[in-house]
Amino acid sequence: MKNLANKIVVITGAGSGIGRALAIEYGKLGAWLALNDFDEHGLNETVEILKSMGVNHVISSVFSVSDKNAMANFATHVKTHWRNANIVINNAGIAGDNLPAYLLSEESYRRIMEINFFGVLNGCQSFLPQLVENNEGAIVNVSSIFGLLGIPNNSDYCASKFAVRGYTEALAAEFQQSPITVHCVHPGGINTNITKNIDLDMPGYKERFLTTKPEDIAKYIIKSVQKNRPKIIYGKDSFRARIYSNFIPQKLLTWFTWTEAKTVLNLEPYKKFIKSL
Repeated sequence: MKNLANKIVVITGAGSGIGRALAIEYGKLGAWLALNDFDEHGLNETVEILKSMGVNHVISSVFSVSDKNAMANFATHVKTHWRNANIVINNAGIAGDNLPAYLLSEESYRRIMEINFFGVLNGCQSFLPQLVENNEGAIVNVSSIFGLLGIPNNSDYCASKFAVRGYTEALAAEFQQSPITVHCVHPGGINTNITKNIDLDMPGYKERFLTTKPEDIAKYIIKSVQKNRPKIIYGKDSFRARIYSNFIPQKLLTWFTWTEAKTVLNLEPYKKFIKSL
């Protein structure tokens, strides 16, 4: 899909970060935009930015991607207001609680899975019939480099992003002989609003790891989808994460991730727990 003019692009989590950057970049290329976010203020800001750029074909809807019925209604609205979608980007996500696994409740895991995984699933199930009807299109699901590596204090977030990766790779296999392309994005170190919940007691974390601009990865995602790259890995430490996950034995990989994490993460609760055993 080289020419994006008048193509309908659906983007969830478009109120900030990568989602907003994608909306802006697709808007520059003449796409019609169907945008979602749970944050009404952020979503309205994105719409206003697009209007100031002269992007007039924009519709938006405020809801949680975990709401299956709301997502289905959004898909119906896009189709009836315009026509079938061409590209669907399931980008919406939340951060985890930044705690060791033994301190996380079942509710914490369910909360993040509802947004990060089931939000992606809802987007795919609601919009895939439109792509199938078109006999063309692209599904883009946003995972993370935390969907490549298991990181201490992030078992909830990693679980959700590994789930996105597994689901998307299976979906890609199912559609590999069709005109519909499926892509899994693994951003690394992107400076977005999802990082605002990171414990500020972890000195150097943001300065060391969150250095990639949302607009940079947005441009890379668009080019990668046009080139039909099924796995899109981009951002700070993303190349290293790919090498580690593909070529390093698990025992050594576990040691590497712990050694790296302990320089910036607050692992004292975990250390006290281990000493108590």
